[in-house]
Order: sequence, then structure tokens, then C-alpha cells
Amino acid sequence: MAAWLFGAALLTLAGQRFWLLAGAFSGFLLVAPIVATALYAVSRALARGEPIDWALFWRSWRPDKPALMVFGLLLGLAGTGWVLTSASLITAGAPSPVNSPMDFVRVVVLAPEGWLFEAWLLLGAVLAAPVFASSVLTIPLLLDRRIGLWAAVLVSWRAVIDQPVLMAQWAGWLMALTALGMAPLLLGLPVLLPVLAHASWHAYQDLVDASALPERG
Repeated sequence: MAAWLFGAALLTLAGQRFWLLAGAFSGFLLVAPIVATALYAVSRALARGEPIDWALFWRSWRPDKPALMVFGLLLGLAGTGWVLTSASLITAGAPSPVNSPMDFVRVVVLAPEGWLFEAWLLLGAVLAAPVFASSVLTIPLLLDRRIGLWAAVLVSWRAVIDQPVLMAQWAGWLMALTALGMAPLLLGLPVLLPVLAHASWHAYQDLVDASALPERG
């Protein structure tokens, strides 16, 4: 629900500036793992047979987890950087103003000349790929075990390098399903985000053997 409210606020503030919204909504994919932190905590509690209540959500963001907060800040900066880069590219490269989704499709996606859409996708991929590799398993690991931030990032990168095809497919599914949830006025996000977070938690458990690390309370 928080994700839906955030998206609704974006639509209200920049509804007539789709050049900004295009970057903001695609940038949401970069920060989605940190948004799902409390949902990972729910999946962890279910696996351990622990009770699920509001206190569980607050505990997932306790001050004794500075690494998680620092990583969230870094993801937020990455998302902001992409929003600014996307907006600058579209406003500078589009032959006419892009103020609506149809403008974006007509002027950027279906432009008969130039490579604006391809450049936009390429820049997004260049930024998203290392962010995905750095975060796909890092946040569940930081939530679950006592481990340093950079050590957790290294574990995530190692899993991506060891299983590149599998992780690329997973990234594609995450993007496609998140986009699907955004399409009908963001109404699908409250349903899809918990499902994707739960699946991501189980992906972490399947790919990472963290049994040697002490558990977090």
C-alpha cells in the first residue's frame, strides 16, 4: 500500500511531465528491494514459525541495522541519479515535448528517426545491472544475518556471477511483473509486491548458504 501511495503522489506531482515520470517509475525498480524490507521480514517470520504483527515491521528497520539503512540510502541515490539522467536525456533528445504516456510512445518509443529510445534503454540497463547484482540478495542477507554491508554485496555479486542466466531471467521477471502492477493505475502493486518479495526471500534462501553466520534477532 505504501508503494501505491508513493506512486499516486508521483502521478499527482508530475502528471503532466511524463519525461520525469518515465524515469521515476523505472527508477522504482532500483529501490524496490529496500521498499520490500519489511516484506522480507514477514517471509522470514513465516519460515521460522514466528508471529506476524506490526512490531515485526518496525523491527525490520531498527537502528541496530545501520548497514541496511546505509544501503537503502545508496539505492535511493542510485534511483535519484537515474531519474535525473532519464529526464535530461528525454528532454534534450526528444524532438517535441513529452507530457503524457502517449507522447512518450509517439515521440520516444515509436520515433521514426534517431535512437532516443534505444539510448534510454541502454543507459537504464547500464545503471540497473550493477544495482541489481549488488542488491538482489544483499538486503535479505542483511536482514537475516549479522554480516557487513560490503561482504553482503559481495555474496550477492558472487551469486549473480555463478548463475548469470538464472539471475538475468529473474531480473526480467521482476521488471515485467512490476511493470504489470504499475499499468492499471498502480492498483496491482499492493498485490504483486508481497508476492515478489516472498519469492525473492526464497531465492535468497536457495542461493545463499548463510548457516555459518550468526542470525539477527
